[in-house]
Amino acid sequence: MSQSEEALDELQRDTFKYFLKESNRANGMVPDNTRRGSHASIAAIGFALTAYTIGAERGFITRAEAIERTLTTLRFFRDSEQSEEADATGYNGFYYHFLYMDTGRRAWESELSTIDSTFLLAGILASAAYFDGDAPDEREIRSLAEELYARADWQWALNAGETVSMGWKPECGFLPYRWEGYNEALILYVLALASPTHPIPAESYKAQTRTYCWKHLYDLEFLYAGPLFIHQLSHMWIDFRGIQDEFMRGKGIDYFENSRRATYAQQQYAIRNPLGHKGYSEHCWGITASDGPGPTCIKIEGVERYFFDYTARGIPYGPDDGTIAPWAAVASLPFAPEIVLPALRHFNEVYPEVTSEYGFKCSFNPTFDSGHQSKPGWISKGYYGLDQGPIVLMIENHRTRFLWELMKKCPLIVEGLCKAGFTGGWLQLS
Repeated sequence: MSQSEEALDELQRDTFKYFLKESNRANGMVPDNTRRGSHASIAAIGFALTAYTIGAERGFITRAEAIERTLTTLRFFRDSEQSEEADATGYNGFYYHFLYMDTGRRAWESELSTIDSTFLLAGILASAAYFDGDAPDEREIRSLAEELYARADWQWALNAGETVSMGWKPECGFLPYRWEGYNEALILYVLALASPTHPIPAESYKAQTRTYCWKHLYDLEFLYAGPLFIHQLSHMWIDFRGIQDEFMRGKGIDYFENSRRATYAQQQYAIRNPLGHKGYSEHCWGITASDGPGPTCIKIEGVERYFFDYTARGIPYGPDDGTIAPWAAVASLPFAPEIVLPALRHFNEVYPEVTSEYGFKCSFNPTFDSGHQSKPGWISKGYYGLDQGPIVLMIENHRTRFLWELMKKCPLIVEGLCKAGFTGGWLQLS
């Protein structure tokens, strides 16, 4: 095993421990982050379910433990309250963004989130694809997955419009925002199109792509989105290499190549470093949704700089306050390992304090200097499930393509892609 392979193996194993040690074994809840009192995140739960399949395959846990954890989670969601009550777990087959760790009921008056429910359902489908044995517990996983997926009422989520609503609250109804333009909801539309009970029409997917924004940036042409996570999350479960929808056929590339270009754009932005942040370089990049040292405004070396807390940072238009998220680089491993691996070595060598028990912490900011620190710079105090999942999943896709190949066996993924107009590549063999 090469030094790079050893480093990836250690990072993946350590990161995976977040889902093992932080989850509630009684109901499958996984915390949004490691801060005291954190609520569960349904997206993090979807990442955990997917990670259990990788953990079992890698030998991080036994298949029996992965089955136990998966069944606990799926049984909870099957039995959880689905109603318009303000403290239910979900409604119409979707789930609230944040849930109490102990009860699994709605927390923080959060929204019923269609995208986070999508990530949960993707994890559920990954579980069903992986646990394909004849034993009663593996058959139950597949049965529960089928039931939970069929329960999501995507037609209701359209709210009489062309595109899917971002969410709903019992206090005020549907949110005013919809999933339009290029974003992390590619997989949402794939799952919504393939629903056996409440499918959305193919026109909904076309309506989403009508608001795409194609840009020329740093000698690169690509479908634009500022934060790097947008170019990554749907790719965790779907292998977009060689398959194209109508939009990408018109551009002559696929979404995988698009993400490769977006990854290089991030590196180029860091090299140019237009705002003069400390640390940015060809080996230090990764601007995405992450924790930050703010909110605060500080004058540093004569320059007024505003620092954000948790927000979706992006390039080249910002926000950019000098915060780097190592997980953003790791999650681009499948697209551009030739620039990601040197970045990971750089993080380890120059910023070793960014690594702790669960691998890379969420983010760090070399520019931040409040004047009250022993030395300049800031490091996120905790870990986030939304960061840990992509690290585990995309390292595996880079190394073995395990998850991509697993999801190709899921008929619903194939059907959703076909209904969205994807053709070519591996879809021709399905």
